[in-house]
Amino acid sequence: MGEEVGGAAGGGAAGEGGNDLDFEGWTCPAPLRNTPTVVMGHGGGGAMSAELVESLFLPAYGGAARAELGDAAVLPPVAGRLAFSTDSYVVKPMFFPGGSIGDLAVNGTVNDLAMAGAQPLYLSTAYILAEGTAISDIGRVATAVGKAAEQAGVQLVTGDTKVVDHGSGDGIYVNTAGVGVIPDGVVIGPERARPGDVVLVSGAIGLHGVAVMSCREGLEFSTPVESDSAPLHGLVADMLATGVDVHVLRDPTRGGLSASLNEIARGSGVGVDLVERDLPIPEEVRDACGLLGLDPLQVANEGKLVAMVPADGADAVLEAMRAHPFGAGACRIGTVVEDHPRMVVARTGLGGTRVIDLPIGEQLPRIC
Repeated sequence: MGEEVGGAAGGGAAGEGGNDLDFEGWTCPAPLRNTPTVVMGHGGGGAMSAELVESLFLPAYGGAARAELGDAAVLPPVAGRLAFSTDSYVVKPMFFPGGSIGDLAVNGTVNDLAMAGAQPLYLSTAYILAEGTAISDIGRVATAVGKAAEQAGVQLVTGDTKVVDHGSGDGIYVNTAGVGVIPDGVVIGPERARPGDVVLVSGAIGLHGVAVMSCREGLEFSTPVESDSAPLHGLVADMLATGVDVHVLRDPTRGGLSASLNEIARGSGVGVDLVERDLPIPEEVRDACGLLGLDPLQVANEGKLVAMVPADGADAVLEAMRAHPFGAGACRIGTVVEDHPRMVVARTGLGGTRVIDLPIGEQLPRIC
């Protein structure tokens, strides 16, 4: 098995609340029990690598892991078109209100597949660990990966672990790649946006970015702000089950709603009109963005989607979204138009308009 990391959730690697790991409960007495931090040998492909997998990752993954692990996972045939996605996660800090880099890595790739209309099936997990990182932190992240995979109903089938020397990395980086299957008749893409389409969003925006910011900047709010990290494929399945021809889906992560809508407008050559007063921006997000000089529309989300659907099917899709736990706050925020092609504008409460442009750079680095 070497450095292979395939797996699943649950498992008993974490103590109460997932904060403290029970080293005595791990199956192998060395080197984990006597080495509380990562050393270069954990990435060398030998006994220490195997012990890290067998004593930490597999117990943490629990039922989401496949029993047989190899350098390549052999998957059963499926009916339908395959979707494939990969992403890397470097969020800082790696633990934040409402989540961690572990569940973020699973949900992010699950959602990338879901935005193509796919049902996610399998994930790989690859870790880059910095020398000196606490083994207990790796256990917490691995446990979060396993629990998120079980919640999403995906199997962790293969993976890898590498270690970089102290100063070359920062804690834990995670790469996840995923495979899913798209049902027959489902065709979703940014090029399918059409004038007259209604723009829907599944709930309050900006929560993930502000949750991470609150840790970095020491911000406190009257109501705690937590990341919205969540798997959205079940919500997408319910939207598709209405029979409405959903044209476009996007999860507005880095660059927020602004980046996603601009990418769609440019990809399809249409314009997008938003109604500013209809944008679901929580007060805490507005306050934090005002304090730090950020645009809420450019703040990352990790558990929201934006959809473009034909006007005659918008009510049915909106009803289906609101019936799902991850779409309870769904609402209309605008329309697709022929005017100002390849541009996104917001209509203000005073009757004017403002251009919502692509972010020039990255407002919040290391956000996912």
